[in-house]
Amino acid sequence: MEHRVGPAPDAAPQVRPYHHPAAGWGAAKSVTRVLVEERELVDGPRAIMRMNHENGGFDCPGCAWPDDTKGLRLDICENGIKHVTWEMTRKRVDRAFFAAHSVTELAGWSDYDLENQGRLTEPMAYDPESDHYVPISWKEAFEVVGAALRGLDDPNRASFYTSGRLGNEATFLYQLMARELGTNNLPDCSNMCHEASGRALQAALGTGKGTVDLKDWESADALFILGVNAASNAPRMLTALAEAERRGAQIVHVNPLVEAAATRTIVPHEFLDMALFTSTRTSTLNLQPRIGGDMALLRGMAKAVLEQSASDPKALDATFVERHTAGFEEYRALCAATPWEKLERQSGLSRADILRAARVYTEADRSIVSWCLGLTQHEHGVDTVREIVNLLLLRGNIGREGAGPSPVRGHSNVQGNRTCGIDHRPTEAFLDRLADACGIDPPREHGLDTVRTIQAMRDGEVKVFVAMGGNFALAAPDTPATYAALRSCDLTVQVSTKLNRSHVVHGRAALILPCLGRTEKDHQRKGVQRTSVEDSMSMVHLSLGMKRPASPHLLSEPAIVAGMARAALPDSETPWDWYIEDYDRIRDTMAVALDGFEDFNRRVRLPLGFRIKQPARELVFLTPSGRAEFSTAALPDVVPEPGTLALGTMRSHDQWNTTIYSDDDRYRGVKNLRTLVFMNRADMRERGIVDMGAVDITSTAKDGSHRYLKGYTAVPYDIPRGCAAGYMPEMNVLCALGDYSTQSDQPIMKHVKVTIVPAAGG
Repeated sequence: MEHRVGPAPDAAPQVRPYHHPAAGWGAAKSVTRVLVEERELVDGPRAIMRMNHENGGFDCPGCAWPDDTKGLRLDICENGIKHVTWEMTRKRVDRAFFAAHSVTELAGWSDYDLENQGRLTEPMAYDPESDHYVPISWKEAFEVVGAALRGLDDPNRASFYTSGRLGNEATFLYQLMARELGTNNLPDCSNMCHEASGRALQAALGTGKGTVDLKDWESADALFILGVNAASNAPRMLTALAEAERRGAQIVHVNPLVEAAATRTIVPHEFLDMALFTSTRTSTLNLQPRIGGDMALLRGMAKAVLEQSASDPKALDATFVERHTAGFEEYRALCAATPWEKLERQSGLSRADILRAARVYTEADRSIVSWCLGLTQHEHGVDTVREIVNLLLLRGNIGREGAGPSPVRGHSNVQGNRTCGIDHRPTEAFLDRLADACGIDPPREHGLDTVRTIQAMRDGEVKVFVAMGGNFALAAPDTPATYAALRSCDLTVQVSTKLNRSHVVHGRAALILPCLGRTEKDHQRKGVQRTSVEDSMSMVHLSLGMKRPASPHLLSEPAIVAGMARAALPDSETPWDWYIEDYDRIRDTMAVALDGFEDFNRRVRLPLGFRIKQPARELVFLTPSGRAEFSTAALPDVVPEPGTLALGTMRSHDQWNTTIYSDDDRYRGVKNLRTLVFMNRADMRERGIVDMGAVDITSTAKDGSHRYLKGYTAVPYDIPRGCAAGYMPEMNVLCALGDYSTQSDQPIMKHVKVTIVPAAGG
């Protein structure tokens, strides 16, 4: 069977500078190509008109950017349409496909080829004798899961992973099942993405989330965007940036690479601009710190604010600081004691550049600081996010319109997962409410996060691994170690919509349980059901699928969770079947169990849903002092050792998480190439590396061990000296399993210590 659709294996790589606006006609052309290739010229446009609308629409399964507040009819983006069309494909992976291809054969296919086969259609079980997946009924599949879980001598020998696409109702049932079973082993993708943000904001403000909403973005005088590639990872942010530019707001982008979103854009739903090719600037200042240098930049800005306040008292909001903060004098002393020379060296920026950013900040009445994984996937990610809060506190940019911290979550419901109970470190207050609402006795000891789950599977301590969505085998660090860990399990269960690497890297027994996609109708006994999601600014709203399911044998995610729970907990008094008949019943229980979800069913049906209450937004700080807390962490040394580079992994533009749509990266000018490393041209010359030359990459872990990638292509790029960058998941192999932050336990994907040399024999 021919299984490659896309660039031919021998297509010549091309790299050309990209000088066009983000989005615009390039995005329109790309969307048209996807619709044609997936043969969705009718349902595709229908879906586009239904996506991200509260009246009978479905929520985009891509990023977590909030829905437009002004009734925009086309609140969409290129990557969201790709994601939806990829889900709506007419291609099918059925029992005939699995009969024709062994797992060993499939393991040799590319990740693109695996997902490109289409939608999974029925439950499948791995048969070790034939090395094929074979059909299994839902009843039998649930009993396999139930028997494995019931047979464990300790419930902590199971771990339950969640990706960001799982809706709130399924999330709540999933964590309820795990805790009724007796474990808090609930790793999730936040453990690899924004764990640092949650821990920092909780410590500083008493809330693990940002305090702003989209209306604040619409009224801010200055926007600081740190470590975010918005054009690819949150493309609808481009609308907010364009609107900010037009009203005269200042926009500062901070990133080692100047991404397309930090230049110009043509927003596709602005038809006159599209027709006239009229672009809008999306930045007023671009700063390129070294990888890991953001904390030094932020402290330098704070130092500038404090120095300016000596002659200009208005630079500092002394009243706010006195009334609402703790630890200010210690922080003031720390900034004063930090020399400018150190700030310049650690940030990789000049004092003049730091002062430019500080001037934008002090001249703005209301400022928002937004960030993504470029800040969090570091050893010192928590300290860096706390430094953001320090800077905001100096000018009272918390708890008022148009100001505050705004983390950019990368997946559509990753924040909702955590809100609804996916947390390996639950609070006592949460567990108490869950116990009262659901009549269970949840375990109190902390469970395993993502890294420790991999370690426990590798060491034989975790025997059963269940994943609700995602592609764990590719998303996790240290790819060989993750593969070995999964293969050590007695049973792996993957709840998925499409074939991926995690289905061919599996335990001794393995199940594939296919679920409905976000675009599909969810029929239950009481009618078609809606599910809810939470965006990155704490808005909760309903999503209603529009399409007939890809197969009559698909189940919804809540129904799959309930089926596993019934089999694993035969004596449970939880009304699993009753919940699945009508998801309003799940939401009624959630309203009792979850803080902020009171009157859930009524409020979620309001236009645009409702916003979860944020005490810090009301200047109520649930910290030990009852105030917003300044932090006084020491600046880390992020300057690479001689001969080494700091490497950060990232997505290409034609990619969503581990889903790769093509080998192209339009906004970085790359075509037909993923096995590359972006380097500063001077660093290349110093190492004798020619443009587009073959190189070998070696990473050095904290424990001194090494990992390798051979024969990559070196691409000269505008990136600071001492820095390099390349694509995940291919480069995940370079991040050792033990290289995780001691502050957040996140894998250090954005700060891998590497050496790069011309390829041997090249």
